[in-house]
Amino acid sequence: MSIRIITVEREYGSGGAAIAQALAKRLGWKLYDRELTTEIARMANVDHRAAMRCDERVDNLLYRLFKVYARGSYERSLPVGERAFDTDCMVETMHKVVEDVASHGNSVIVGRGSAYFLRSREDAFHVFTYAPVDEKVRRLKMIGKSEKEALQLISEIDRERASFIRHYFNAEWPNRSLYNLMINTKFGDEYVVDMVVQHIAAIDKLEASLSAPQSATA
Repeated sequence: MSIRIITVEREYGSGGAAIAQALAKRLGWKLYDRELTTEIARMANVDHRAAMRCDERVDNLLYRLFKVYARGSYERSLPVGERAFDTDCMVETMHKVVEDVASHGNSVIVGRGSAYFLRSREDAFHVFTYAPVDEKVRRLKMIGKSEKEALQLISEIDRERASFIRHYFNAEWPNRSLYNLMINTKFGDEYVVDMVVQHIAAIDKLEASLSAPQSATA
């Protein structure tokens, strides 16, 4: 298989994390979702709860101004473990962790800017999952959210993710030109997994045909 890494970016509530898990199981690959945040915390030598607070979020404006004006540039020059762990530190460490994961291959990575970090790798396949609002509400109600809470989370979390990508990668979210496949999850997780696997198989078939020796013609 020429594709060795799959990234799964997702609208909140579209089921991207569950689909990534099913995809990793189907392929026999390792899943990196919460495990990625845990590894970031370990590498930065901070409590995993600190990493979770920064996960795909931008520090609020007041805190960012405080860093700029009260702490100046000295803090930026310190190693990660010796300065306050914030989203800047998170992204700095995340880049290293995602690149390390990708170097081992056979990995499914959920969110956290992984598609942007790995956008130049030819062995990476980038997926974006989305769904109609009613489908996202249905999925969130299945895990115990009320309809009101689900609608609020859908709006807030996707807004945070868009701000995160805009701030750290200077790109709109989702950036359609980045993804190999953008897919509506309303047809079910198994359907989405099948489509991803079929797309990757098609890429393998195409690359095999291009690399095969051409027969001589009369």
